[in-house]
Amino acid sequence: MLPATTEANPPDAGRRTPAGADVLVTGLGATTPLGGDVPSSWAALLSGRSGVSRLDAPWAERLPVRIAGGMCEDPSSRLDRIRQRRLDRSQAAAVVAAREAWTDAGAPVVEPERLAVVVGTGIGGGLTILEQDDRLEQRGPRAISPHTVPMLMPNGSAAAVALLLGARAGTHAPTSACASGAEALAVGSLLIRSGRADVVVAGGTDACLHPLALGAFARIRALSLRNEAPDLASRPFDRERDGFVMSEGAGMVVLERAGFARARGAQVHATMAGAGVTSDAYDVTLPAAEGQMRAIGAALRDAGLTAADVDHVNAHATGTPVGDATEARAVREAVGPHPAVTACKSATGHLLGASGAVEAVFTVLTLVHGLIPAVRNLDKASDGIELDLVAGGPRRTPVRAALSTSFGFGGHNVVLAFTR
Repeated sequence: MLPATTEANPPDAGRRTPAGADVLVTGLGATTPLGGDVPSSWAALLSGRSGVSRLDAPWAERLPVRIAGGMCEDPSSRLDRIRQRRLDRSQAAAVVAAREAWTDAGAPVVEPERLAVVVGTGIGGGLTILEQDDRLEQRGPRAISPHTVPMLMPNGSAAAVALLLGARAGTHAPTSACASGAEALAVGSLLIRSGRADVVVAGGTDACLHPLALGAFARIRALSLRNEAPDLASRPFDRERDGFVMSEGAGMVVLERAGFARARGAQVHATMAGAGVTSDAYDVTLPAAEGQMRAIGAALRDAGLTAADVDHVNAHATGTPVGDATEARAVREAVGPHPAVTACKSATGHLLGASGAVEAVFTVLTLVHGLIPAVRNLDKASDGIELDLVAGGPRRTPVRAALSTSFGFGGHNVVLAFTR
C-alpha cells in the first residue's frame, strides 16, 4: 500500500470542505495503446502515432474484426507477484494508472477518512469471467481460481486502488458504459464540493480484448472492418469512417479541494470547473443530440462558463457514422462553431469505460501546454459536420476553458469542464 499519511498533515488538513469549493487537478496517470504512462501517451498522440494494430492471437483469425488497440505495456508486469495473481487485467491497469497519478500529485499527505476513490468501468472483470468459465468447462469447478469473485466484480478496480492508497472516505464504481470514466470524475468532484473528501483519485479502466467482446460489437456493426490497414481504421468525423476500434487501458486523475492543495504547495495542472450528467431515455444504443446538448449546458452552468468561453472540445467521437454526426450537431448547437475540436480515439481507439478518463487527462494537458492534438485519419470531414476540426498536426493556441465529452450505451451523457 502507498501510505496516505506518512508525515504531519498540512495546516489546512483539519478544515472541512465548504460547499462549492474549487476542485483542482494535481495528478495525472494513464496506460494506453499509445504508451505505458502519461508522458509517452501524450508524446505519441502529438506525434500522430496510432495505437491500433492487427491482433496476432490465433482466435482473431475467425473473427470479422481482427484489429484492436492493446496497451503498449502489460500492466501486470509493473505489479508485484501477489497483485499479478489477484487482479484482472482491467484492475491491473487501474492500479498502474492510479499509482502514476498519485506520484504525479506528490503523494498527498491526507487523512484516510478524507481520501476517496472513484473508478468507473464499462465491462469490469470480463476477461476473468471468460477465462474462469473456460477452466470450469475444461477442468471442472476445482480449477476455478479462489480469487475469481474479487477479480470479476465491477467495483474491483475501485477497491484495488482504495487498498493501494488506504482510502476510507468512500470507494465508488460508476458503470455507465463508455461514459464511466468521465462520470467517475464528475462523482469525484461532487465528493469534494459537498464536503465529503479533500482528495479523490478518480478515473476509468477497461480491458476486454476477447473474441466474445469483439464478436459482439461486430455483430451490431459498431466496429471498423479495415483489417488490412489498422492505423487507418479509426476515423472520427471523416466521411470514410465505418465504426470504432476496440481498445483497452486506464486513465486516472487526482482531484483536490483548492484550499487543501494550496496549503500543501501542490503543483496544479488545471481546475475541474464543472460537470454535466444527463440521460436520454431514448434508446439503448442510439445517441440523442438533445441529451448531449443538455449535458453540455449543465457543464457550462456548473462551471460558471458561457459557450463563448470555450476554446476547445475534446470530443467523444468514436468513428461511427451516426454517433459522430449526432455529436457534431450537439456541439455546434450547444457551444457554437468556434471551439477547436479534436478526437483522441483516432489515435487510441475506443477504450470503452476508460475513454472519458484518458481523454480528460489529454484535455488537461492541452490546457497546460496550449497544444491541441490533431484528429488522425481526417482526410475530409463528412457533410454536415460543421466544426473547427484540428487536422494535419497539433495546433498551438492558448486554451482558457475546454470541454471533454463522453457518451455511452444506455443513453449516458457526461461532459466535463476544465479551466486553466
